[in-house]
Amino acid sequence: MTSKNITDMTQGNPTKHLLLFALPTLIGNIFQQIYNLADSIIVGRFVGANAFAAIGATSSITFLFFALCNGIGGGGGIVVSQFYGAHEDANVKKCIVNTALIMLIVPLVIGTLGFIFVPQFLRILSTPENILFDAISYTRYMCVGLLFVSLYNFLSSMLRALGDSKTPLYFIIFSIVLNITMDIIMVCILHKGIQGAALATIIAQLTSVILCSIHAYRTNPYFRFTCDDIQLSRQMCYRVIRLGVPMSIQFGLIAISSMAVQRIVNSYGTIVVAAFTATNRIEQLIHQPYTTLGTSISTFSGQNFGAKKNDRVLSGYYSGIRIMIILTLLLIFIMQFFGQAITGLFVEDEAIISLGTMGLRITSLFYLALGMIYVIRGVLTGIGDAFFSLFNGIVEIICRFTIPALFCSYLGFGETGIWISSGVVWLISGVTAWIRYLTYFRSKISIETGSSI
Repeated sequence: MTSKNITDMTQGNPTKHLLLFALPTLIGNIFQQIYNLADSIIVGRFVGANAFAAIGATSSITFLFFALCNGIGGGGGIVVSQFYGAHEDANVKKCIVNTALIMLIVPLVIGTLGFIFVPQFLRILSTPENILFDAISYTRYMCVGLLFVSLYNFLSSMLRALGDSKTPLYFIIFSIVLNITMDIIMVCILHKGIQGAALATIIAQLTSVILCSIHAYRTNPYFRFTCDDIQLSRQMCYRVIRLGVPMSIQFGLIAISSMAVQRIVNSYGTIVVAAFTATNRIEQLIHQPYTTLGTSISTFSGQNFGAKKNDRVLSGYYSGIRIMIILTLLLIFIMQFFGQAITGLFVEDEAIISLGTMGLRITSLFYLALGMIYVIRGVLTGIGDAFFSLFNGIVEIICRFTIPALFCSYLGFGETGIWISSGVVWLISGVTAWIRYLTYFRSKISIETGSSI
């Protein structure tokens, strides 16, 4: 099948493919994070610091729900990219259909359970009483919208697996513009508070899912299904789940570990919660270039591994490392010299700004380790290494349950230890990723090609 929206990465310059594929995805991810920033700024400025802190106190829980769903979609995307690289068109369509069926069920189950048990989760995290009501309300709205968010991410994952990173960009920009518009209406004009911000997100995501589905059907031949295509395949579901479940567990473990950190943050009071929320929002933006690069490498690796072009997988890995190093140096410079100005966008409280600025300067020193995680994870996921996702999640959850307590309490760093521990966790995760690269990646790729890594 051919289409202007599909890119074959099994031919041509690897660096060029990575950059051309990554650019639209990066722009889309940055727009998404700009929306998150705008959403936080609108709530922080027009509702108040407590509402701003309430959103921050729920971030680890909502991330857990989204992560458990999106891992399945990511696994399906890898399988699709491998089938596409092997030119097995029928299996591409079959995989899209079966992943979609799974993605209809998983968010409904997780969203329902989350809606019921949100109060218990937030109390376990020692959420301050003065923000507890808003935190419960906001999280329950997010549980209602979980299906729409998951379906949109599923569509984006499938399109990117086929080399189309432009369509997700167009619709994420549309979603963000609609979301910010609804935020202004709900929060600033109708004074619906934190609930209005959550409702604006749901409306925007639902609209994007509908329009993106229609566009994919009209422009991409792999989304035009016949009755023969729309069949449940146990074998295909197993293949998607085999890759997707470890990714979901990995993301879920990371989310649970983030909840452990959030509990420590909450114990220091509203000012520290607000400062941590501000740095979290900024670091979510920082993560986007790395996430985008990892996604590009994953798609590139998946297509070329499916086409049995292992030498190109290796070339793509090296290109990714070079791009990551240049990117990291730029981000460190920005955080070291402009961290205070960026933190000041969220709140006017000088204590919060000072603490947040310090946090950004600390964590930026560990960005190289963070970048290595995404590059190595991208190539390992692309060649079908299901074990690494699970193992990496286990390492991170162990670290986040132990290291923050070590630095904050036992070593006497206090709240400063929150940000130091984040960097140390990245460092340890980066080392474990490197070890996995030296074992699994070498045996899978370099030995077959006769290359030396």
